[in-house]
Amino acid sequence: MNTTSYKIPLWQVLACGAAIVTLSMGIRHGFGLWLQPITQAQGWTRESFSFAMAIQNLSWGVFGVFAGMVADRFGAFKVLLVGGVLYALGLAGMALSPTVWAFTLTTGILIGAAQAGTTYAIVYGVIGRNIAAERRSWAMGVAAAAGSFGQFLMVPVEGWLIASLGWQTALLALAAAALIILPLAVGLREPVATTGNAVTRDQTILQALTEAFRYRSFQLLMVGYFVCGFQVVFIGVHMPSYLKDQGLAPQVASTALALIGLFNVFGTYAAGALGQRLAKRHILAAIYLLRSIAIVTFLSVPISPMSVYVFAAVMGVLWLSTVPPTNAVVAQIFGLAHFSMLGGFVFFSHQIGSFMGVWLGGVLYDRTGSYDIVWYIAIALGVLAALVNLPVREQSIQRGDLRPAT
Repeated sequence: MNTTSYKIPLWQVLACGAAIVTLSMGIRHGFGLWLQPITQAQGWTRESFSFAMAIQNLSWGVFGVFAGMVADRFGAFKVLLVGGVLYALGLAGMALSPTVWAFTLTTGILIGAAQAGTTYAIVYGVIGRNIAAERRSWAMGVAAAAGSFGQFLMVPVEGWLIASLGWQTALLALAAAALIILPLAVGLREPVATTGNAVTRDQTILQALTEAFRYRSFQLLMVGYFVCGFQVVFIGVHMPSYLKDQGLAPQVASTALALIGLFNVFGTYAAGALGQRLAKRHILAAIYLLRSIAIVTFLSVPISPMSVYVFAAVMGVLWLSTVPPTNAVVAQIFGLAHFSMLGGFVFFSHQIGSFMGVWLGGVLYDRTGSYDIVWYIAIALGVLAALVNLPVREQSIQRGDLRPAT
């Protein structure tokens, strides 16, 4: 690949990619606001809602692998089109599902598949193929920051829609909004000549997977991303209900989620920019350790709107800031030929963690009447993730060198 010439203009890649991630991630980040309205209206348990959200995260991870394979070979445009349509159908189904199983199918599987085709792995593949290597980490930080801005922008909007239109009509409005992804995808349509041939493919898919899964640093990145998924999805989905259980007004939760998105705009951009200068493994270890410290502090002080807002701001800086350095390391080690696919597998680990975080949150709450155990698990996992990222080896792999990282 000639990294000095851009197949799509830099501004176009960043503008369209950032807008798609903003919309897709912004809608997703507000799902916790629907937990109580849906369960109360339908007479379902929190575990039922949490299970659908857990399936959504797992579906996102499973379909993400295959979406990455298709995008690597044929480009992101078609994947984004299918993802946008599935997003609209899934949101409509979320509003109209009469049973828990229908809700799980639409909210879980359909929306999960849609997110696989409209978020980071797909957009980052376009960035990798069209932006020079020396600016790649920075560009990924911009796209991740856009997803955070989507949370800041969309969560209050979703709260307002629920209050103004009711939860069902609000979801149908979001379904219509998801279709905006389709025209935005046109801006990421790569020339046929650069699709599938933008990089030298000296490995088959099977060879690339074998190499990656035998490489210690890839394994460690997957462990860290599992923890990332566990923490952020548990907090994102269950914190609104946790705060209401503590006697705080619903507006506190909406404001907290918005603050997470606002401050993560700065956190993700900073992580991407710092990745050009500092060892990415050190950035990742610091993020995970600081998350655990933030949770311990939050649980230790008396709860109030102010303590919630401070916690949200701190967690916001750390929220998706793992995304740019993690993906940049994958590209740096293995190259771009199978980048979206390998990024999809790392993200699959993230989604297994997401499944466990959101599902255990519902299960343990229904069993114990408290989220305390899950908070403690999140703290311990953060320390683990900090430790396992330290030995990651960031240098480009030498083909045939499958020794563990040291």
